[in-house]
Amino acid sequence: MILWELFSTFFRIGLFTFGGGYAMLPLIEQEVLAHRWMTLEELVNFIAVSESTPGPFAVNVSTYVGMVTGGLPGALCATCGVVLPSFLIILAVARGYEKFRRNRLVAGVLTGLRPAVIGLIAAALFSLAQSVFFPAGPALSPAFFVSAAIFLAAAVLAFRRVHPITLIVLSAVCGVAAGTALGL
Repeated sequence: MILWELFSTFFRIGLFTFGGGYAMLPLIEQEVLAHRWMTLEELVNFIAVSESTPGPFAVNVSTYVGMVTGGLPGALCATCGVVLPSFLIILAVARGYEKFRRNRLVAGVLTGLRPAVIGLIAAALFSLAQSVFFPAGPALSPAFFVSAAIFLAAAVLAFRRVHPITLIVLSAVCGVAAGTALGL
């Protein structure tokens, strides 16, 4: 039963999300918490790990949720569920794209989807930012200042075109150092 639940849940997420892994975040968060497969803190922690590891973000997250929930079969079901809709849609689009790319209806759909995808990504950003910067509620804790400092440093370095892998490694090192020093 859990295997079917994992597959069908992640299939729906993959089917109804446009814009890639980040646009899937609100749906993944909602479904994972609704099914009580893990806590928000556990999910946020793995989102950070998933961002730091190779591979598509949504595939990494779905594989992890499936593994935690249903072991290796769960990981396979969740991963297949999230990948299959995109695979089928891309096959269909690839066959007909040249024929329809100048169609006004198709152009209108794409024009409407772009701002919606940005909105979904922004909603996920705010939700995750709340759990990263304010894990214990609205009070400012040492974790807030550490997170804010790492965020600001990463933002400044990103605008200076420091390579993303360097940013990931530096952020991890800073997080470990701060966590060790402050007992976070």
